[in-house]
Amino acid sequence: MAINEIQFQEGLSLAQFMKECGTEEQCEAALATARWGRGFKCPHCDHGAAYEFRRNGNRYWECKACRHQTSLRAGTIMEHGRLPLTTWYLAIYLMTQSKTNIAALALMRQLGISWKAAWLLKHKLMEVMVQREARYPLEGDVRIDDAYLGGERTGGGPGRGSSNKVAFVAAVEMREGRPQRVRFDPVNGFSFAALTPWGRTRDCARKLRHLRRLVGLRSTKETGLCAQDSDRSQGPGRDGNRAVPMA
Repeated sequence: MAINEIQFQEGLSLAQFMKECGTEEQCEAALATARWGRGFKCPHCDHGAAYEFRRNGNRYWECKACRHQTSLRAGTIMEHGRLPLTTWYLAIYLMTQSKTNIAALALMRQLGISWKAAWLLKHKLMEVMVQREARYPLEGDVRIDDAYLGGERTGGGPGRGSSNKVAFVAAVEMREGRPQRVRFDPVNGFSFAALTPWGRTRDCARKLRHLRRLVGLRSTKETGLCAQDSDRSQGPGRDGNRAVPMA
């Protein structure tokens, strides 16, 4: 059986993570580098010089131009939280290293905090992930397919389109034949009417080169996709449809 190279790609081990972000001081330094890697910038006037001081154990910066005071956490999801930075960073590590998601209950046990705090922390991090990914639309050679999620509960009818399944569009950005980034967008269905809002709101949809011939994407002028049939085939899919190059 061939080895899947993706499963053996280099990552950050827990030991290495604790070596780099195991203390509050290390996390503060990492956060400061992430926010002001090229030097301090005042969030109020964009001035580049500030006085640094501590108050109640926390680091603050006061702009030399406008006297605006800010901290490392100001303007972030951690601003009003009381958890130490080490807890935040460990939660980020655990969530990003898990390929099968991690439950709030597991975070509670790993971080040593209450379930409510773990649940809130997890959902804040997931919301930030969504906002960040929204700024980087897929580009170039992007493959689209339809899929369903769910069906584990009883009832709802058999097969595709069951009422206990969620329909979504899966899009993968390819570079040199290898997948780079992926996004999943839930939709109300795969009819043209259901997919029209998706095509109008996703910037990546206007830069696609290939997609599977979904029923709702066959007529695409109104969504801005402008697909047309071509002899270049990416091979038959599970429903025997060819890939459709985008104009």
